[in-house]
Amino acid sequence: MQAVDKPKVGIFVDVQNIYYTCRESYKKNFDYNAFWAKMSERYQIDCAIAYAIYRGDEKQSQFQNILRAIGFEVKLKPFIQRRDGSAKGDWDVGITIDMLEHAKQLDKMILLSGDGDFALLLGHLAHNYHIPCDVYGAEYLTADVLKHAAAEFHCIDDSLLLGK
Repeated sequence: MQAVDKPKVGIFVDVQNIYYTCRESYKKNFDYNAFWAKMSERYQIDCAIAYAIYRGDEKQSQFQNILRAIGFEVKLKPFIQRRDGSAKGDWDVGITIDMLEHAKQLDKMILLSGDGDFALLLGHLAHNYHIPCDVYGAEYLTADVLKHAAAEFHCIDDSLLLGK
């Protein structure tokens, strides 16, 4: 099958969500190389964006460079520590805007996140753009409402995790 015969897909990764849910659920890290290989076998990847938080940490910068080398565009937002001790650092609005902006040019979208806030977005994309959106997430840490809103929910398994 030639690349032009494959459905055109957009991949949107909530990096912090995937990191923490994989660490908590499996005690392992997500394997972005294995995921990319799996997606490029099935789809023509039109866009792939990884949304991360910038903390000025060298290890995180190296990881973000690995994502870029794989083929992801990496969007960074500063980590904000509030005076009351709470923290802010999510990309929900940015991911939503990008998915809406890319919807007209894609055959399918893939969201890597377990955040139930995205369920409303997936419903909107399905109803108004007639575009399916698959979700990849950790089984027990992905919101049920997001699983139900997805065209297909894919549980992250050992084939998508680093280490044995």
